[in-house]
Amino acid sequence: MEVFYNYLFHICPMFYRLKQHWKVNDLNLALILLTFAVGGSLCGYAGRKLLLITGLDKGPLWYLLYILLIIILWPACVILVSIFLGQFPFFKRYIQRIVNRFKGGSKPPDMVNIAILASGTGSNAQQIINHFKTSASGKVSLIVCNKPGAGVLDIARNEHIPFLLIDKECFFRGNHYLGELQQYNIGLIVLAGFLWKLPDALTRAYTQKIINIHPALLPKYGGKGMYGHFVHEAVIANHEKESGITIHYVDEQYDHGEIIFQASCPVEENDSPLTLAQKIHILEHVNYPAVIEKIIRNS
Repeated sequence: MEVFYNYLFHICPMFYRLKQHWKVNDLNLALILLTFAVGGSLCGYAGRKLLLITGLDKGPLWYLLYILLIIILWPACVILVSIFLGQFPFFKRYIQRIVNRFKGGSKPPDMVNIAILASGTGSNAQQIINHFKTSASGKVSLIVCNKPGAGVLDIARNEHIPFLLIDKECFFRGNHYLGELQQYNIGLIVLAGFLWKLPDALTRAYTQKIINIHPALLPKYGGKGMYGHFVHEAVIANHEKESGITIHYVDEQYDHGEIIFQASCPVEENDSPLTLAQKIHILEHVNYPAVIEKIIRNS
């Protein structure tokens, strides 16, 4: 199988260009091409079966009707196959782009370049990267990290995304790396477990263009020092019945900006900080990428 992938995606230029254009990995590209093939075959089969009902002999009218049926059936067949092969998000956007072009040939909006700021393993960053591989709205163009050994840097290397390792002195007293962000034409900054408070100059330069996810239902359990297990320990110590996530815009104060989205989960009597963290991670992974996409589309 490895030899097949090496031939298909690295020796054949056409497949390599498709992989780069669609921003997908080897496996997803193979599944996308398989969806096209199976969906097209299903479409052709369904078209012929429907024409049998008409009783028409093959001729100019038969072929004309066949072409019309193919045009009508193709999106439905491809979408159906994509569900079973796990490629529905890609084909949903792919067909939507085709529809938009037919509506008036309008040019699709420019993609927003996203910078992810993270300090840890990068589990949220990975989910965001995966989501935007098939998005027509934005793409992750830069990873910014303040810890040399953080796992998120390995993710950046594996995903071939440029990364920036920042220095504390430059971040807080220098140029705040504004020049680097502008170099990558960053339109949205996403905090995904980034533990430093952003300097005021950066939040002013990206007003309403920086978002953060907090592992509690703000305004409770926010502020300096309230991150990760500290939040979950406080929630359990205070016998809260529920916790959750808050996605909000970032301003000059800790966990203070306008709330964009919240989702909750119950806190059971036998929950520990670890089990509660697992519930919160699920909420983060499911909701954060989708909310980012919605913000971009509505901006």
